[in-house]
Amino acid sequence: MPPPITFAHRGARADLPENTLPAFLRALEMGAAGLESDARLSADGEVVLVHDPVARGGPFRRRRVNATSAAALAELGVPRLADLYVEAGGGYELSLDLYEPAAALAVVAVARRYGASERLWLCSSDLGLLADLRPEAPEVHLVHSTKRTAITVPLERHAARLAEAGVGTLNLHRTEWTAGLVGLFHRFGIGAFGWDAQETRHLRELIEYGVDGVYSDHVARMVAVVAEWR
Repeated sequence: MPPPITFAHRGARADLPENTLPAFLRALEMGAAGLESDARLSADGEVVLVHDPVARGGPFRRRRVNATSAAALAELGVPRLADLYVEAGGGYELSLDLYEPAAALAVVAVARRYGASERLWLCSSDLGLLADLRPEAPEVHLVHSTKRTAITVPLERHAARLAEAGVGTLNLHRTEWTAGLVGLFHRFGIGAFGWDAQETRHLRELIEYGVDGVYSDHVARMVAVVAEWR
């Protein structure tokens, strides 16, 4: 079994400001196999990497992302997805949370432009959005990010539903996974990602469960623990 993908949550967030080009580049320098970020659309239709709908550049500079141009957002430290590919290339896995349905195909288009769409993991809590995206982007990895309490059908049925929709991975908080649950989804061909794995014991636990990807703010720690397992 291959080691889990090490996703640097919003870049090297524990070391540098999150979702910035320096943070992403630092995470790759530290050995992260993947980056994680959040995709939104600027006022001029560019895919930008920012978590909140309002971008902040200090206590007195705030701009709504969807009402601000990508150039103006860059002044607040918000990069475009295209900027990330220009600076870092595409030789890593990239996990992006989708907060706006309209951003989905725009993200795919940018990734394709840089030859990186086969290493793109698009995450959403909206299973319908992911299912609709499947035929439009057959090469992209789709991830259902949710909570166990939000799954209202038996877990076996949910695993089958993901497989039927072409959604290949389930992403849950680290506390919601067990070895048995990972095994259940694996039987349906569904991968298991665990997020918020900050401490060494959390990372080791997820690895022992057999997850396929982990997300952490502490890149050096995450990379070291996975290397220890290998």
